[in-house]
Amino acid sequence: MPGEVVVITGASAGVGRATAREFARHGARLGLLARDRDRLETAVMEVAELGGQAHAISTDVADAQQVFRAAEEIEREFGPIDIWINNAMTTVFAPLVEITPEEYRRATEVTYFGAVWGTMAALKRMLPRDRGCIVQVGSALAYRSIPLQAPYCGAKHAIAGFTDSVRTELLHNKSKVSITMIQMPALNTPQFQWCRTRLPRQPQPVPPIYSPEVAARAIYWAAHNRRRELFVGMPTVLAIEANKIVPGLLDRYLGFTGYDSQQTDGPIESERRDNLFEPVPGDFGASGKFNARSSGYSPELWCGTHKSIVFAATLLGCGLVLWFSRLLDKGI
Repeated sequence: MPGEVVVITGASAGVGRATAREFARHGARLGLLARDRDRLETAVMEVAELGGQAHAISTDVADAQQVFRAAEEIEREFGPIDIWINNAMTTVFAPLVEITPEEYRRATEVTYFGAVWGTMAALKRMLPRDRGCIVQVGSALAYRSIPLQAPYCGAKHAIAGFTDSVRTELLHNKSKVSITMIQMPALNTPQFQWCRTRLPRQPQPVPPIYSPEVAARAIYWAAHNRRRELFVGMPTVLAIEANKIVPGLLDRYLGFTGYDSQQTDGPIESERRDNLFEPVPGDFGASGKFNARSSGYSPELWCGTHKSIVFAATLLGCGLVLWFSRLLDKGI
């Protein structure tokens, strides 16, 4: 709704940046949280150009107190928060034995605890009002882990379990506050340019790849429709459903293919910087370097957000098949 107050973590680049643009087009007032102040200010200007308002706060979501203070500041600026989107993440691309405890802890604190602190901050304000929506930006990797991303996969699994627990508490209390999790496919975001890596070649999202705008549209829809969970992209659906049926087979398949599929042919740049502990300077926008290989549309997302139409079309199709088979039986 025009004028609604929305908080987005990880808002300075990637999915967060694309999501800020999507809400801005609908006239939202946005609280943008991320570490890099310069990128945040650029995002604020983009939001204004698209018809929204934004207030940026440099925030490390791994620090609970910073998140709580940011929530207070946003409500002083814009009023009650209607939607809170937990999107911030970071990771380390490497085999587990090559990751230090400090690196693993940092990736977990940002990706998992950042979502926990954001949810706490949102619920503190939404529960007394008995309204609001929390959106967790998840991944197919919340169900089906892959090699070289143990910190990220572990954090997304944890967010899924955490979210289910919170949802049951809301249901117990008959609260009108909703919480949803969106499971994303591989996305063309700048994280592959600045994530910490010990791979010999440049990291890449596992193809097929989708644009961050696909993710942004899914987040906007989920924030305005009470849905327990939303899958984006056929790869997400296949990974999650196949893991229920043949998890062992997928273990072996990913063990053989998962290393190469997450690397390009190009070597790591000698002066490459990463954002694990400090933000990388520069404006990276929403998209990464894989525009030519990215799809801007997801038929599965359309089906997931138009279930009544899909159901009606399925019934109609079944009816036509039945009618045609009866005609054949009669020799017509």
